[in-house]
Amino acid sequence: MKTLSKLPVTIVTGFLGAGKTTLLRHMLGNAEGRRIAVIVNEFGELGIDGEILKQCSIGCSEEEANGRVFELANGCLCCTVQEEFFPVMRELVARRGDLDHILIETSGLALPKPLVQAFNWPEIRNACTVDAVITVVDSPAVAAGTFAAFPDQVDAQRKLDPNLDHESPLHELFADQLASADLVILNKADLLSPEALAAVRAEVAEELPEGVKVIEAHGGELPLNVLLGLDCETELHIEGRKTHHDQEDHEEHDHEAFDSFSVELPQAAEDRLLQALKDAVVKHGILRIKGFAAIPGKPMRLLLQGVGQRFDKHFDRPWQAGEVRTTRLVIIGQSLDPAAIDAELNAALAG
Repeated sequence: MKTLSKLPVTIVTGFLGAGKTTLLRHMLGNAEGRRIAVIVNEFGELGIDGEILKQCSIGCSEEEANGRVFELANGCLCCTVQEEFFPVMRELVARRGDLDHILIETSGLALPKPLVQAFNWPEIRNACTVDAVITVVDSPAVAAGTFAAFPDQVDAQRKLDPNLDHESPLHELFADQLASADLVILNKADLLSPEALAAVRAEVAEELPEGVKVIEAHGGELPLNVLLGLDCETELHIEGRKTHHDQEDHEEHDHEAFDSFSVELPQAAEDRLLQALKDAVVKHGILRIKGFAAIPGKPMRLLLQGVGQRFDKHFDRPWQAGEVRTTRLVIIGQSLDPAAIDAELNAALAG
């Protein structure tokens, strides 16, 4: 068992669609023996992101993987920090002799600064230190001036929070993510011309504290020695990072306007399922759909992650012996009618 020195923590932030989960999957899949605990912050009863990350626990049994992934499922970390984050961190601190690193993936609207400030609480600061805040940037979105891959969906999330009502809200949230960063990843860099990428780099540099490194990536596939072991001790100087939301009382944030519910659907052809989901998105203004689908005749389950009408999908693993082949999805949005959506989707896929 290692000496109980401070346990390093890496916080990964960035807008929806920037590539945070992909980056974490890469880090876990290339852990090279590091014992890593993960805190995933996401909406949804099924814990889809946690399921994805557990698959990347290379060389671990299912029980060990389950013990390494904690999910905070009812809002952004800056809002749930006292209710959920602290108990989880206390449990990890108690086990820090068995851990080498903690990774935290925030939700797309979580402001990094309050989370970093929490590491100055006595029970945490004596046991943990923020190795770095990594901000993942969607380079094509910044080049397009939208800052997020799906600005309408991100802006809809923002409008649920009255404290984030600004003239240029997405830019200010983007600036705050950069202001707290120790390392910035310009993701999807391969999709831009050298000139466009240079312009993105210059725009990002305007928001960064002095000395923050900026690196380019495609899909977050970077060497771990670039991402871990940065020893920034961010909590010691976070107060000097000026952000647009420094004066806000995050205790008053209200994210209860989010609806997040699960549906179970019958097996259906992939194109039929996707069309039904897209129709529901249009009709009900759904923000996000995540989950696993059963496709007739396919031995593997289909992983779905949709934002608006855009769906990313791939077959992630075979159905296990004794596992019920069914489609289970988490649906996220504002002022949704769960019963109506459930009934419409089941009707569309029946027969």
